[in-house]
Amino acid sequence: MTRKRDKKPPFEPGCVPAPGGLLNWGDSQHYEHWQDRPCAPCEQPTPLRSHTGEPAHKMCAESWIAANPTEARLGRFASDIQPKRRRDDNHA
Repeated sequence: MTRKRDKKPPFEPGCVPAPGGLLNWGDSQHYEHWQDRPCAPCEQPTPLRSHTGEPAHKMCAESWIAANPTEARLGRFASDIQPKRRRDDNHA
């Protein structure tokens, strides 16, 4: 019996950081456990993937956003959606 790997659909991106800002790629779906592929911006191997499955180092994606601020607004690279804070989460 062959093991069938189901391809996960792309997950929903959050906000695109401002040029010079940092991406939040904390979700485990950004990590490909099976295969490194060439990073789209730098072409070096990486296990990281964008929300659309495009191979990219997080640092390369952040540099690309800084170098292409107008095109970056289209969402090629984006942060994860942040969970909503609870109103009673006041630590003051």
